[in-house]
Amino acid sequence: MVFSIHDFASLENQFLVSMPQLNDPNFKQTVILMCKHDHKGAVGIVINRLTDHRIGDIFEQLGIDASSNHYSNKPVLDGGPIYPELGLIVHNRTFESRTKSWESSMDIGEQLRLTSSKDILSDMARGEGPEKVCMSLGYAGWAPGQLEQEIQENAWFTTPADHKILFASEVDNKWQQSAKLLGIDTNKFSHQVGHA
Repeated sequence: MVFSIHDFASLENQFLVSMPQLNDPNFKQTVILMCKHDHKGAVGIVINRLTDHRIGDIFEQLGIDASSNHYSNKPVLDGGPIYPELGLIVHNRTFESRTKSWESSMDIGEQLRLTSSKDILSDMARGEGPEKVCMSLGYAGWAPGQLEQEIQENAWFTTPADHKILFASEVDNKWQQSAKLLGIDTNKFSHQVGHA
């Protein structure tokens, strides 16, 4: 059976949390912030896998002089297997960021934005970027109907995005914390889950 977006509500601004039985090495025990989900497919960023980089390393690689260390030591996430060289920044929409418009940005719900342009990095290097940020290299993507099929096959469950989990610098327990939002203890989770 082929599924489409019409069979599901949009998952934009939701966490996609992998079920314990999902063994795909790209997505085992991951939490993904869903950035876009429509009839063309879905795009999200893994928020609980790290690269070996810090944001300061990215400033240096791009030749951006950092006059502020505010963001330099923040980790860079491994956002997914697609375009792993593409830098993406998820940030909150504080008063300052609502009055400042960065190129190549899109809204994720009412409180978050995703920006992929160098101008936000230049502002961050001066300490003038958004209040809260997550930077990733790469992203995860699904063709039309693919994610819906995976959800029907019990590969994922969803929950509204939690900003405390999203912006936390500690990534090791984001999977467990996201499952707890639905009252699920991952240590006791059955590998034989089905739909009623």
